Amino acid sequence: MESISKGLENVNIKWTRLTTIDGQKGILWYMGYRIEDIINAKASAEEIQYLFIYGQLPTKQQLDDFKKKIQEGYNIPDYSVKSITNLPRSADSVALQMNAMASFAATEKFTWNKQTDRDYAARIIGQMASVTSVAIRHVLGKQPKLLEPSDSLAKSFLKAVFDREPSEKEVEAMNDALILYLDHEVPASTTAGLVVVSALADIYSGIVGALAALKGPLHGGAAEAAAMQFLEIGDPSKVESWFAENIKSGKKRLMGFGHRVYKTYDPRAKIFKKLAQELNPQGQAKTLYEIAEKLETLGINEFGPKGIYPNTDFYSGIVYMSLGFPLQNNIYTALFALSRVTGWMAHFLEYVEEQHRLIRPRAVYVGPSERPFLPIDKR
Repeated sequence: MESISKGLENVNIKWTRLTTIDGQKGILWYMGYRIEDIINAKASAEEIQYLFIYGQLPTKQQLDDFKKKIQEGYNIPDYSVKSITNLPRSADSVALQMNAMASFAATEKFTWNKQTDRDYAARIIGQMASVTSVAIRHVLGKQPKLLEPSDSLAKSFLKAVFDREPSEKEVEAMNDALILYLDHEVPASTTAGLVVVSALADIYSGIVGALAALKGPLHGGAAEAAAMQFLEIGDPSKVESWFAENIKSGKKRLMGFGHRVYKTYDPRAKIFKKLAQELNPQGQAKTLYEIAEKLETLGINEFGPKGIYPNTDFYSGIVYMSLGFPLQNNIYTALFALSRVTGWMAHFLEYVEEQHRLIRPRAVYVGPSERPFLPIDKR
């Protein structure tokens, strides 16, 4: 029988200049720049978004112009707002994002054009930010609120969601989160979106496809699942007994641990852990952080020799909680999507403009051999 690659593991589907990973050494590069260097240099999310969309770091003037294009997208139309608010407040936040992006797919006259694609992508970053604000506020029982221009996307977003002026430390953490989740080569969501745009569907439809894949608990939902795991444990004193009963016994999977590519500590996880510490979590977030630290030690001792370490989702939920985002309605995955939409679009542009071919794999048939088809009255 012919072999297949389950999960397309180790199957290359495109060339890219965007992101590469050394899974053995735990290194992540964005277009040649190490993720740690980007964060340590206090780069703005908009600088790295520009890097991915236009292929180079911006000058001051280019960055200012790019921010204006993003801000043009903040004022999303009423029909997109209603595509969210007409649904129950119990709805999944990512599904609400999908609804709004689908409304743009239905109304925007997008056609692939090298001369305009990147400006379109910049505006979509702004649209996605307002869509995410409306979606989160809706599930929290608040009236819709769009972003307003400020000196950063992170600041505008936090102000819109929470109706308050965020602290400098909060803006920095949100900015870094936008960078850390921006791209990661071709995981499930990026691949799903690439399949959509390979048929030359519009860019919004590609984003909807990517969101559908991200919504799953094994991909974007892992941050929420990891935080729910800490919540289930409930108290730092219960970590060891919970671990023995659930993880060592094989009853449950340790969420936020392990990665298809990384065989060591995910560099993004290290940064998210540091962000969680710097935000000085209080209340429930503080308890969950203490649980996470203890659980991390047990997990590394148990699984580290097998190349299974914390991934980016292990601490990111605690960062989001410390910023004020509650653990409900898949909000943390919606925040992931707000960041990753830039990476999705950068991959779409790269593929459609340079490598376009309809993605159409084959399957190995294992069904019955040829047999006669009998009319219903003879069966």
